[in-house]
Amino acid sequence: MTAIPRRSLFKAAAVAGAASQFSWVLGRSDARAAETGSAAADAPVTIDWLEDGGLGAAPGSTFGVPWPKGAHAADTAFALATVEGKDVPVQTWPTAYWPDGSLKWTAHAVGPEAAGAEKFTLGAGAPTTGAKKVTVTETGRKVTVDTGVIKAVISKDGEKLVESVTRGATKIATDGRLVLLRQSDLDDGDRGNAKWDRFDGEISAVKVEQTGPVRAVVRIDGKHRKGSRSWLPFSVRLYFYAGAESFRMVHTITYDGDQNKDFIRGLGVRFTVPMRDEAYDRHIRIAGEDKGFLTEAVKGITGLRRDPGAAVRTAQVKGEKLPDPATWDQRVTTRLQYIPTWGDYTLSQLSADGFALRKRTKPGHGWIPAGGGGRASGFGYVGGVSGGLSFGLRDFWEKHPAQLDIRGAAGDEAEVTLWLWSPEAQPMDLRFYHDGMGQDTFPEQIEGLNITYEDYEPGFGTPYGIARTSELMFWANAATPTAATLVEQAAATRTLPQLAASPKDLSRAGVFGGLFSPVDRSTPAKAKIEDHLDFLFTYYKDQVDQRRWYGFWDYGDIMHTYDSDRHQWRYDVGGYAWDNSELSPDLWLWYAYLRSGRADVFRFAEAMTRHTGEVDAYHLGKWAGLGTRHGVQHFADSAKQQRISTAVYRRCYYFLTADERIGDIMHALVDSDETFLVLDPLRKIRTEPYTPDRHALSIGFGTDWSGLAGAWLTEWERRGPKAAKAEARLRSTMATIGAQPNGFVQGSGLYDLDTGKFAVDPKPVVSVSHLSAMFGLVEMCAELIDLIDVPEFKTAWLDYCRYFNATKTEQAARYGSNFGNLLLFQGHSRMDAYAAAQTKDDKLAARAWQKFHNSDGYTSTMVWDKTQLEGPDVLEPGYENLRVNTNETALFGLAAIQNLALVGDKLPD
Repeated sequence: MTAIPRRSLFKAAAVAGAASQFSWVLGRSDARAAETGSAAADAPVTIDWLEDGGLGAAPGSTFGVPWPKGAHAADTAFALATVEGKDVPVQTWPTAYWPDGSLKWTAHAVGPEAAGAEKFTLGAGAPTTGAKKVTVTETGRKVTVDTGVIKAVISKDGEKLVESVTRGATKIATDGRLVLLRQSDLDDGDRGNAKWDRFDGEISAVKVEQTGPVRAVVRIDGKHRKGSRSWLPFSVRLYFYAGAESFRMVHTITYDGDQNKDFIRGLGVRFTVPMRDEAYDRHIRIAGEDKGFLTEAVKGITGLRRDPGAAVRTAQVKGEKLPDPATWDQRVTTRLQYIPTWGDYTLSQLSADGFALRKRTKPGHGWIPAGGGGRASGFGYVGGVSGGLSFGLRDFWEKHPAQLDIRGAAGDEAEVTLWLWSPEAQPMDLRFYHDGMGQDTFPEQIEGLNITYEDYEPGFGTPYGIARTSELMFWANAATPTAATLVEQAAATRTLPQLAASPKDLSRAGVFGGLFSPVDRSTPAKAKIEDHLDFLFTYYKDQVDQRRWYGFWDYGDIMHTYDSDRHQWRYDVGGYAWDNSELSPDLWLWYAYLRSGRADVFRFAEAMTRHTGEVDAYHLGKWAGLGTRHGVQHFADSAKQQRISTAVYRRCYYFLTADERIGDIMHALVDSDETFLVLDPLRKIRTEPYTPDRHALSIGFGTDWSGLAGAWLTEWERRGPKAAKAEARLRSTMATIGAQPNGFVQGSGLYDLDTGKFAVDPKPVVSVSHLSAMFGLVEMCAELIDLIDVPEFKTAWLDYCRYFNATKTEQAARYGSNFGNLLLFQGHSRMDAYAAAQTKDDKLAARAWQKFHNSDGYTSTMVWDKTQLEGPDVLEPGYENLRVNTNETALFGLAAIQNLALVGDKLPD
């Protein structure tokens, strides 16, 4: 097998993206024109479940659909029906508009009335009215949400986020609250003297974001408080659907502590569950692996020395109300008081590979083991025949250490805690991982960069401002659920059912710059590229599990570079460790999903979006709006830049799901041009004096501007609160980039925060980096050129696309000097493809495919296979491909996908 250099992964990803762009524009432009004509533009779209099984036990599903430009007016109503013709209630709202005011993206919500159907059609029309509606009633101190089946009372202040959840006249749960355990020191030896403090979530604001008729959303913000100290901000959203017996919680925390003093020992969501039934009619259900459950009663009457009767035993195991004890064998009835009641249960998942279950009768008495296994589902139930609460935490083992606690089930009230960070684990240690090693000056730091690829700077490796989002589910059951229902509820916890439009309909709408097209294996050459794309995705999906890329802060990210000597990814070597979106793996995955509709690709991309948008970026503090370059810890590197926090990486997930948290993140970036006042990205390598000035901020036209443009475009399309500013910033920066003597080749400009314009440099400059276009600039320019008519900007971008992969002689002839020594030609081949498609240049299309196949990255000599990995120098048996590295994978993926979309018809056989 041929060894793969580190840079080849970057190149391969670039190549893949370029390939798909070409084919769509050149190979599919005529077909798209026919599809999006007036007769087809407003045609209904097909909606299907991402995975088999339909809605299951989930409360509902929210999904996004794109529409061709001009197809639907802004006030269009939409109707949903099964393919059999049955109308389904749907709630619709716009999430993006085309510049002409027509709908670009719409979001749609369905509730339990969508259960049982596998496929739907969505089109213009009046939606049907459901049998039940969700209603929201707001008073001075409370918000009450009624789904028609359950009613939740939400507090506007205090510590109880959810005062009560009732079903009919029965109170199922009360006192929903947030719990934080803080440890003030961390002795690496004996931790016996560590002090724990308990903080409780305290509400500061509540906002009703949606009021039905199908979906209601309530947002709750606050901090965790003890005494006079409030810290660790939280943002919780509660989702309710008409006719549902359950609700969903999306829980976000932002770390604002001192990394040397504020060690989180436990972080949880807690509810109280009233216990009304006799102890033998109270039930505990805790999911293990797959469909397995711990199935017990608080007072068990099976396995006793005396038999109460087969019917009694069977009923208890099923969770059904037992007959009157007077009808049992009296040798059992008269001795019930001697059967222990088991009130406390704990399942702890401290790693991705093992969980342990234990139980005890009550505090002050010993625990006994109750089982264990590998990867628990993160789901449980406590209650009785008169009702109870099911609860679950998504990505339970993936985001270890996690834990489920049930306490006091033998008393009048049980207490359920879903621990997002288990108090039985090591405390959350976010301290920087080394002491600086004498890197006190910029020259010393550059020397460090030259050996470990880490860009260190004292004080920059801080977690202050990073965030993490968790998803939880709760069911208010009228009785103990059947085994089949519990399996469905656990499945909905693990994988929230998601509706989605087909790749054909996604492509037909012309969104995301038209840089993708449905998977096409119609020729051997195309099939070969598709096989390579499949290989790379499967390889990374397998590596996540093989290398255990899991954990509360880590899950969703992948590693940057492989160490062929250790047969291990370089998890401990500076800038070669966690990838943190370097060269756009997020985009590779989302474009791979858009064209394939594959559920496994969607889930991989979803986990990455949740991670990179939260953990790899800052949401508080002086660097809010910036992200952190790749490193050993997600916040370790001193390069805090727009290219990592960019909204470009979040847009796909938001528009496909209407996820409000991701929407918050993108909206917060609208003013991130202000960050250039705080931090100069080029501070360590400038050769001329520079002081950031409000009217003359040095901003690059590549990684910097593409990040800003992504936020502005999203805000404008969404018609957000700052849409006018966002649109003005787009137009002014596009015009002044286009006005530069050398356009994008100029490299950077001086930006005025007040006017939103770049100063036009009278002197032509040639400043080109191989990284400039590889963090979303290609995608942003394609979208913006399609939306905003700024001829000089389009010309500047097409020139940049045409000349990056040109010969040095051609570059010098056009700009007066060549671009120097560049890299990532394969990744940039998608720019050749884009320019070829725009200008109908067959020679440029041919160059695009030549650069894709035979420049750098994953070239025609690439070995598309993996070898067995085993032996004494390997931690665990598995597989490796010494040539695969993440940067080249991401670029190959994007180049392939985009080239196929743009000039696929020019692909040589």
